[in-house]
Amino acid sequence: MTALWGAVVLSGVYHGANPGMGWPLAVSAGLMEGRNRAMLNAIGALAVGHLLAMLAILLPFSVMSAMARWQTEIRIGAGALVIAVGIYLLLNRRHPRFLSRIHPTKLALWSFLAAMAHGAGLMLVPIYLGICGLDVADTGHDAARALMGQNIASAFLVALAHTLAMTVAGGVIAVAIYAYFGLKFLSHTWFNLDVVWALSLVLVGALGVYFALRGH
Repeated sequence: MTALWGAVVLSGVYHGANPGMGWPLAVSAGLMEGRNRAMLNAIGALAVGHLLAMLAILLPFSVMSAMARWQTEIRIGAGALVIAVGIYLLLNRRHPRFLSRIHPTKLALWSFLAAMAHGAGLMLVPIYLGICGLDVADTGHDAARALMGQNIASAFLVALAHTLAMTVAGGVIAVAIYAYFGLKFLSHTWFNLDVVWALSLVLVGALGVYFALRGH
């Protein structure tokens, strides 16, 4: 369980460090307005959008996870879905064009759609299914309802912990670029995580299938 929660936090740090999740937009907001508050507001908006995207993916699985009889099938299906998205992103390297049409003031919306388009929430699903309660002795309606409530609460905790780690990681990078290194440093050190991102989805999905089959 400790390892799974560690994976929630580390995936958040990973998402936050990925430029595709928006920290360059926070730097841009601060530089354009010339105010620290503008950058902090942008980081906050990105965090809100990312949190909503995580919940949009995790909450449906929290409902399905109450069906204890199908726990292995659900976990295998979730892992296969994550693998499929990773393979798709490997084959299709183009960034979603609709993201560039979103007005810069709508950063929360941009963050939500960017996380959905990149499959960021899906990366959490196998980890979340390992954390939430799936085993229940009584398969009656009361037990299923209680389990569903427990798993919905777990979904919120996982999404919050992940988003906090993502916000801190992305925020630290944005503040460092904005306050100390400047755009010139960014132009010389830009890194693209597209392939690594897609491969990490495949890896997480494969691990989810493996542990589901092993009964862990």
